Amino acid sequence: MNKIKHCCLFLFLLLSFCSVYSQDNSAEKEVIKKHLNQAVVDFSDANYDKALESSKQALVKAFAINDDLLIAQSYNTIGAIFNECSETAKAIEFYNKALAYAKKLNNDKMFNWIYSNLGSVYYFNDIDVPKGITYYKKALFYAIKIKDTAQIEYTKLNLASAYFAIHKYDLGNRQINDIKEQIFKKDNQEAKMSLHLLLGIYDSNNQQKAKGEEHFLTAKTIAEENGFDSFLINIYENLVRHYKQHNESAKAELYQKKLDSLNKIVYSEDKIDNLKKAATQIELQEYKIQLGKIEKENEQQQKSLKDSKLIVILFIVILIILLLLLLTLYKNIKLREQANLELTQANEALQEAKEKAEEASQLKSQFVSTITHELRTPLYGVIGITNIITDEHKELTNSPHLKSLKFSAKYLLSLVNDILQINKIEEKRVVLENLIFNLTDEITTIQNSVEYIADKNNNKLIIEIDTAIPEFLIGDKLRLSQIIMNLLSNALKFTKNGDVALIADLKEVEGSKYFIEFKVKDNGIGIAKEHQEKIFDKFVQIERKEEDYQGTGLGLSIVSRLIKLFDSEIYLESEENVGTTFTFTIGFEYDEDKSREIINNIEVDLSDSHLYNILVVEDNKINQMVTKKIIQNSNMSCTIVDDGYAAIVALERERFDLILMDINMPLINGFETTRKIREKGIDIPVIALTAFDKQEVTEEAISAGMNDIMVKPFEPSKLFQVITNNIKKKESVD
Repeated sequence: MNKIKHCCLFLFLLLSFCSVYSQDNSAEKEVIKKHLNQAVVDFSDANYDKALESSKQALVKAFAINDDLLIAQSYNTIGAIFNECSETAKAIEFYNKALAYAKKLNNDKMFNWIYSNLGSVYYFNDIDVPKGITYYKKALFYAIKIKDTAQIEYTKLNLASAYFAIHKYDLGNRQINDIKEQIFKKDNQEAKMSLHLLLGIYDSNNQQKAKGEEHFLTAKTIAEENGFDSFLINIYENLVRHYKQHNESAKAELYQKKLDSLNKIVYSEDKIDNLKKAATQIELQEYKIQLGKIEKENEQQQKSLKDSKLIVILFIVILIILLLLLLTLYKNIKLREQANLELTQANEALQEAKEKAEEASQLKSQFVSTITHELRTPLYGVIGITNIITDEHKELTNSPHLKSLKFSAKYLLSLVNDILQINKIEEKRVVLENLIFNLTDEITTIQNSVEYIADKNNNKLIIEIDTAIPEFLIGDKLRLSQIIMNLLSNALKFTKNGDVALIADLKEVEGSKYFIEFKVKDNGIGIAKEHQEKIFDKFVQIERKEEDYQGTGLGLSIVSRLIKLFDSEIYLESEENVGTTFTFTIGFEYDEDKSREIINNIEVDLSDSHLYNILVVEDNKINQMVTKKIIQNSNMSCTIVDDGYAAIVALERERFDLILMDINMPLINGFETTRKIREKGIDIPVIALTAFDKQEVTEEAISAGMNDIMVKPFEPSKLFQVITNNIKKKESVD
């Protein structure tokens, strides 16, 4: 690869030196700070041998006072100097030493600096550019974590430079666009110079010769006015490349001469030789420090031998005391027996309380299951009748009253589902599934579902999905959809005449696992800081002014708990009257062979030319009407009976292709009816129609001989698909 070396934006350790230290004004630390500050000055003036000498002095003194933070910073400084002089092996060695001491302290700011410098080593020296990008991303993670805007800007500039080096100009330009406006607003000449240089590279490689040249010359002017000699070398290199690329050989030769001249000044042989000598001195100094530690340990061992006699005497005294304690042990035995009796009684009381708590928990679960069933049953009728009215009276399709009725029914259904969902999570009955799904399709479905809320509040809904994300992923798409649906609904509800964005970005790939960062951003009313800690609790609703925002307070609690099931966390950034951003990252598996198999097996034609005869067993008159209409709209015929005994009689008189069986019926329930049907040798498919949660009835449904389960309310297309699939499966067996 013909590497393009861009401006080296070193995150040198003393950019924010004072902010790292605790308020310790000891003389030793002040001296070390002066040495490190001098190293920064010498580094900026390209006096690398002097910078290395100052850093060495700081390292020796840091070891002398055994300060891990100062040791880490000294090693980081030395690594930066070697890296600037293309001594990559030495640079990596010292950065790793700095990282080892930073890990002892778990210091996020040090992690940010060191990972950024490691990225520069692998990238700028063309060792491993993708590895350099990985280190830059780690640095960016810590910069965001500590909310250091300056470090975020420098790291994104480095990422852009690295992406340009491997010809991923759009990815690099995306990093630039994130920070371009902030940099131009600030008076940071180094950052402005670097940004102009990167913009010049981008324009030059996109055949924007004039714009590219303008950016390069602006960067050159800034570097010359501020004495950025080492940066000026990079600018000259890119100007040479620019003019060669656009066939202006005279200008290319002019800047090549300037480049050669400046290289001789900045990277003179004397400086490099002095640098190597200083490196050897540092290694010798490290050995002396280690030898001193060994000598101190030997002195401590000698002292330990002298102290051993005293220990023997103390041991004898302790032994005598123990003998005296043994005399009192017998007296304590009776007391312990009494205590054990009391403890046994307490344990019995605790066991009784535990049984009562378990009974209460079981009653709560039964209550939740019963109430959700009783609410879903009439909702099935409400939603179904609303659809029937829409189908039969096309003039009412756009009726606001009809839309409001349908929305209210779906809102109540959502409330019921939320209560059931939070109950299942609390009882640890939610297990993530691993199914292959298309992320774009899932998000499109969600987008269509929340479009009504967006239109109601006059919001613009923006969807951005990283094209690097594979088409098919493996994971629990239902739980992911619940998370995104809740967050998008909230954002659209608390935003008026604004923008709500859902962004899915591929952040990291580890083997077959793809880590995708999801962001839901809005410019709505925001959340006050004092309320941000508690919004993920159950039944919490923040008080709002003027507007009445409906809700149960369960949505964000469900989101938080589901994300924890994915071994992840959700992060919140919000400011009142500015907007809110929720961010979380989930890792999904990607298997190319399984994805190809799924694509090949997709059923394209869900329609059927057969006229199926369906037996509907349902005692609720409204639900009978709704189910019958759905079946007839699918070009199928049906017969409706009120109970299980009537169903058995109907099966003896007429041939049916499939049975839709309600579970909760008088006289005889759906399970028992299905058992009697199977005992008679009738093997036509039986589909359970129930308002109970699917997980609660699956086991008994299978044991009774049922083939599938549909939870009311459901989409008509889903019912048609289940009917068709089960009938075809039966026909293929026959």
